Amino acid sequence: MKYIICEDFSGQPIPFLFPDKVAHADMREQLPYTKVVSAGYIILAEGQFVCSGGDAELGISSQPEDAEHISGFFARRSGSVG
Repeated sequence: MKYIICEDFSGQPIPFLFPDKVAHADMREQLPYTKVVSAGYIILAEGQFVCSGGDAELGISSQPEDAEHISGFFARRSGSVG
């Protein structure tokens, strides 16, 4: 899968995950946030998210903290489902 992490209107990172078939730039055009902080590819390996790569067209790459931002996003929301 691919991902983009944007800064939301309050300055917090918010991840968007999407299929490999969708270009990073095409997804970027659909997002309401102005600042993209990172982008790349994400896999689940041995129960943990691993982020890598980037997108040349956007001129941005993955960052070491991306996997933490994404897993934290899921952890915060898992208690509110159901």
